[in-house]
Amino acid sequence: MRGRWWQGLDLRVLRHVRGVLRRRGLELTLVEHRPVDAGAFAAIDPAEPNGAGLALIGPELSAPEVELIEHMLGEAALDVSLALRDRDEEPDLEAGKRMRYAGILGGAPNMQELYSLIERVAPTDSTVLIQGENGTGKELVARAIHTRSLRSGHRFVVTNCSAFNDNLLDSELFGHKRGAFTGAVADKAGLFETADLGTFFLDEIGDMSPTLQVKVLRVLQEGTFNRVGDTETRKVDVRIIAATNRDLTAMVREGLYREDLFYRINVINVALPALRERRGDVALLVDAFLTRQSTQAKARSKKLSAECMQRMLEYPWPGNVRELENEIERLVVLSGHDPVIAESLLSPRIRTYTPDPAAIADADVDSLPAAVEALERKMISAAMRRHSGNKTRAAEELKVSRRNLIRLVQKYELE
Repeated sequence: MRGRWWQGLDLRVLRHVRGVLRRRGLELTLVEHRPVDAGAFAAIDPAEPNGAGLALIGPELSAPEVELIEHMLGEAALDVSLALRDRDEEPDLEAGKRMRYAGILGGAPNMQELYSLIERVAPTDSTVLIQGENGTGKELVARAIHTRSLRSGHRFVVTNCSAFNDNLLDSELFGHKRGAFTGAVADKAGLFETADLGTFFLDEIGDMSPTLQVKVLRVLQEGTFNRVGDTETRKVDVRIIAATNRDLTAMVREGLYREDLFYRINVINVALPALRERRGDVALLVDAFLTRQSTQAKARSKKLSAECMQRMLEYPWPGNVRELENEIERLVVLSGHDPVIAESLLSPRIRTYTPDPAAIADADVDSLPAAVEALERKMISAAMRRHSGNKTRAAEELKVSRRNLIRLVQKYELE
């Protein structure tokens, strides 16, 4: 390929897409221009629909197949787009800092710690408990652990323990024998069997009843279980990744959760930061979601007005990344053909939100050094918001070197 515009990028993000396509005998290719004979294509930059992108050169595909594959390619193209943007706009980023990892976006210090933990945990077979608020990306982290594990060639199975009543969840997890209950017209394998040799992600495990807790504990300890209504003992080899937004320690103390199961699933604990704890990533996520929306709609990219972006940066995002993504989708739809999204289109809760002065005031400003630091923090924070996190432009406005600004941003934990 001429030019090698992709040289130096971490292209592991494409591995999953390539694997899916290769199993169908289809090959994914990085190209500099849209090929004439491409079966499916996704541009890296929506503004250049015939420029560099991901192409599928293969046999004739039906229209539904092309649509499905192009949606898949669009997700991968977004990762490449972000990688190129970060390489071009931040050429002197501190060594080792990653803005994305296995489909997870974020460059804040707590996200760097998360990426490092995933890398250490993934190759093992240890049970993992992921804890975090709703919308922080628990399933995304679980998938990242699976795709970087030795079980990545096998299935990643997901179930939400809060989505079923006790009887249905029992059958869902362990399967049932024909005639075990009304409606059981045939033998059925459960999800533990489906996930054999792979990874089973049990979301909202804190909502599981005490009866099912005992059965899950048996699988974790012995690798054995019985289908509902069956006396035959079955054996599986499954890695468990559990997740919850509840305080399991408090539930154990109150007798609402089995202590032995808690310690069995809490071998490796992964705590996900809320979006308000990594505000410096809001601009990155906004950019990514805007790009994704334009890619899916095959439309020109949009951007937020400065006032709109400032509102987004000030809002605490109680619904975390999921709430932010939904808001961006809403803004893109409501803005129609306008290339710049105005502040007036924001949801009322975001547009009218006023930060609590007590929450952001400095605790100690009774000395000159403390007052200077408070002013410095305020000016840097405001400049970073105005320039959507771009350190080069913020440094120019503040009339300091970019290197000095990076040091101050780290000092005040502004990202």
